[in-house]
Amino acid sequence: MTKLFITGAIVGGAILSVVLLFSYLFASTSTYSINDNSPPIVIPPAPIDTRPIVEHIPLPKQVKTIYMTACALATDSFRVDLIDLIETTEVNSIMIDIKDYSGGLSFPPPENSVWYSAWQSSKCGARDSAEFIADLHNKGIYVIGRITVFQDPYIARQRRPDLAVKRADGKTVWRDYKGLSFIDVGAREYWDEIIELTKLSYNLGFDELNYDYVRYPSDGPMRDISFPHSGAISRADNLEKFFIYLNKQVTDPELYSEVRHKNTGRDEAVPYLSADLFGFTTTNQDDLSIGQIIERAFPYFDFIAPMVYPSHYPYNHLDLGDPNNHPYLVVNHAMESAVRRATATTTLQVAFAHERIGTSTPPQYKKAVYSADNLRTWIQDFDYGGDYDAVDVRAQIKASYDAGVDSWMIWSPSNKYTRAALEEATSY
Repeated sequence: MTKLFITGAIVGGAILSVVLLFSYLFASTSTYSINDNSPPIVIPPAPIDTRPIVEHIPLPKQVKTIYMTACALATDSFRVDLIDLIETTEVNSIMIDIKDYSGGLSFPPPENSVWYSAWQSSKCGARDSAEFIADLHNKGIYVIGRITVFQDPYIARQRRPDLAVKRADGKTVWRDYKGLSFIDVGAREYWDEIIELTKLSYNLGFDELNYDYVRYPSDGPMRDISFPHSGAISRADNLEKFFIYLNKQVTDPELYSEVRHKNTGRDEAVPYLSADLFGFTTTNQDDLSIGQIIERAFPYFDFIAPMVYPSHYPYNHLDLGDPNNHPYLVVNHAMESAVRRATATTTLQVAFAHERIGTSTPPQYKKAVYSADNLRTWIQDFDYGGDYDAVDVRAQIKASYDAGVDSWMIWSPSNKYTRAALEEATSY
């Protein structure tokens, strides 16, 4: 009986070994033959995707954002305070400087990147930006990255003065009254650098890219200025050409293929795009001498955010006297006009994306229809021009809602926000 048991065990083990060997050959080897006369059939191993993974937060239905400077990003106490504000109020997203007014970068790119010197020049920034963004995502916070585009004194004066806006002599780099310099909108070589920065930023983890200072300069000695790269075409034409090029490049998923982007809430792994425009673009029909016309921006961004801060309007705007004393009326008027222009089927504005209708004078053009959801309202929470308290901040939010615009972003360069103006977080 013992011998029979041992013999059975040996036979069983042998059969098991054959089965395992057979399974291994078919599962792990790269070739096998059906019979001796057939050529080997190659079964390549399943490829292993070794790309790093970035987990995103899908776009909230209603975006309620606060702004964070690069210096606040580098300061633990600000991180704690701003996260607490988001977690305890209605705010659900945050905008963080990627490249600010100085031209400095807030996170370290690869050393071989054209943007590495901008990181080295930064006064503020954080090496753990990717980890911080991941932490925000773990808390369910949508993260927007802000890029100041054509205002860049570092590149204009140090790295690439050949691309800069010049004084009338065509040689000296121009400065505004704050001492800041600009890249010429027509400097196409710089456009590719902005696309590269967009790629780096989305692959770092930002869910959306916000483009600020997408304009020609103002607030400086405008009689002593020249644009060597813009040529003879209009500022509005040059700026729309940049928008066209930017949109085409940064909406290509292949640009971001070095990273696996997950949970984007979109069919393709590309960032949401937003642009900040002057508040007057909602009501003016000219380009404000900076190239910005709201109809010429709508086709190329998911969201347009007019900066309708009451303090930035002149005295007696809308016959109101000091506009800082009437934040609701100023913001509501501007955003109602923005909604009308977004939802209109025709416009007086010529644009590369518009088609002329008939031969009427003045000419009219057919345009695509956008909704109020393509707009966001910039809200003032700083004391320039007046003392802004909870009532003033909340009045602007209500003005936005009453105009039909449900998403807003609050600007406070101090990174200190009026908590009393915000509703408490809702528990589900």
